[in-house]
Amino acid sequence: MRVVSLVPSLTEAVAVSAPGLLAGVTDWCTHPAGLGEARRIGGTKNPDVRAVVELRPDLVIANEEENRAPDLAELRAAGLEVLVTEIRDLPQAFSELDRLLVGSLGLERPRWLDRAEEAWAAVEPVGDLAAFVPVWRRPWMVLGRDTFAGDLLARLGIRNVYAGHPERYPKVPAAELAGSGCDLVVLPDEPYRFTADDGPEAFPGLPAALVSGRHLTWYGPSLAEAPQVLAAAVRAAL
Repeated sequence: MRVVSLVPSLTEAVAVSAPGLLAGVTDWCTHPAGLGEARRIGGTKNPDVRAVVELRPDLVIANEEENRAPDLAELRAAGLEVLVTEIRDLPQAFSELDRLLVGSLGLERPRWLDRAEEAWAAVEPVGDLAAFVPVWRRPWMVLGRDTFAGDLLARLGIRNVYAGHPERYPKVPAAELAGSGCDLVVLPDEPYRFTADDGPEAFPGLPAALVSGRHLTWYGPSLAEAPQVLAAAVRAAL
């Protein structure tokens, strides 16, 4: 079977579960190591549709948030089968991963998926904390309602104060964020690469948890270690 993945986290999920299936991946697919044989077909928002079609995959894997509907429609019009995942919370991530790996690809359920479910079932909150979570700068954008990352943080006892916002990724001025009365700011290293020198200085006096964006936003093998990794980053900031 030949597969093209337009989603970095699903690329990792497939590559770890069944090495050799991936014929094409995006430029943003960084995990696992050893994807060199797969053709790079552009970004998640601007894939080279012609290149994907030329690979003649049996299945194209996409996500309703990460990929654009017109690109997926063009792939379908070319006669390709496109599986579109929808993942807004952790239970949905587990069910969609099972649907992809077991249902669509016909694989045995991977052990890492069991370990991920076990890890989150046993998760212990780091506290009862209010936070905001920037995902971009210039302009500042934060996690809003109905997001996978927000659900993971909630399970760790970190309440996103913008979870009730009508937008999923609202633009909020830094001054408003700084005055939100939160216990901390959570700064992931993707999609914007926040670092100790780029991000925390905008919110003086507020603890800043610098977290792995892969563990916060990817739905794949990283989920098995995500509770421990994220909790450690938050505790280090407090």
